[in-house]
Amino acid sequence: MTLAQILAAAAARGLDRLDAQLLLLHALGRDANDRAWLLAHDQDVPTPEALQRFDAHAARRLAGEPVAYLLGEKEFFGLPLQVDARVLVPRADTETLVEWALEHLPGGGSVIDLGTGSGAIALALAHARPDALVAAVDRSADALAVASANAQRLGLRVQFVQADWLQGVDGPYDLVVSNPPYIADADPHLAALVHEPISALAAGADGLDDLRTIVADAPAHLAPGGWLLLEHGYDQAEAVCALLRAQGFVQVGSRTDLAGIARCSGGQWPIAG
Repeated sequence: MTLAQILAAAAARGLDRLDAQLLLLHALGRDANDRAWLLAHDQDVPTPEALQRFDAHAARRLAGEPVAYLLGEKEFFGLPLQVDARVLVPRADTETLVEWALEHLPGGGSVIDLGTGSGAIALALAHARPDALVAAVDRSADALAVASANAQRLGLRVQFVQADWLQGVDGPYDLVVSNPPYIADADPHLAALVHEPISALAAGADGLDDLRTIVADAPAHLAPGGWLLLEHGYDQAEAVCALLRAQGFVQVGSRTDLAGIARCSGGQWPIAG
């Protein structure tokens, strides 16, 4: 079979075209950004070994496994991050949180990323602002192993700590950021995310359990005038803003993601006096 025939057969099986192209490039040992090469070589015939690798990965993708796990890598904020089933796959929507954080991170300032997973947010901030002190925590030792490896491979300076949100964490910080679990335990969408760690996705009956904890604990770890910025679900902006106001945060507001959905909410801890 030629490469064109392989992609046509994959499409007939129901595999998304972009997914098929990425998996085929991976099976051929080529860069994931080299899709133009596939068009120029669509009559090439791969080795049996490459075809076998592609077929195996195609089957896993059709069973719902994320492409990023199959490729072992996902780009986030321009950084190539290694990912596997120990961490969530970074989403492009989370770049909204990074962009907002960069607006509020002062020169030479400090920021802590809660529930860092692959290290995506912390590493993006460290890359964009090498002058900043960047810390990141996660309760999962497996996740921290992935994040630490990414930091080492990218040559970025981040302090990683194993902790349950802010318990036992020092401070104060100019900025606290987090993309915590925010899906309700009974949400039917969880069924489609079975390959990703459930502990990084679900957070109680209404999905707000971890957000409540972070909002309650953050003031003790924020410098006066510091900001708490949180990612949340598509329909949770109003609830998260209410939590922030009730806790005493000011200038509370939300930011929209690429689809125009209010994806992040945050507020400033007031300066006394």
